[in-house]
Amino acid sequence: MIDEKTLAGTARLFKVLGNGSRLRLLLLLVDEERSVSALAEAAGLSQPLVSQHLKALRGAGLVAATRRGREMIYRVSDHHVSHMAADAIAHAQEHDRKELP
Repeated sequence: MIDEKTLAGTARLFKVLGNGSRLRLLLLLVDEERSVSALAEAAGLSQPLVSQHLKALRGAGLVAATRRGREMIYRVSDHHVSHMAADAIAHAQEHDRKELP
């Protein structure tokens, strides 16, 4: 059985991923590590908004950052995050196909 602390932490993780912009940023980071400006351009969002979303993703332990010169470079925190994102997308695509007439 899963303990309450783990259950609450998992619920917080899914709450963070419940935002489409955050999920898009996470998926971009699965492909490659990127700076805030590169993420903003790829996602079509402002840099301040991307920074705000990255703060939430970092708080949930989904992304990590490394300073390179004056830039922060973001990446998924570990292979579990990459697998979770891929599984969620595959599940959504399969579910969408089942709903087609």
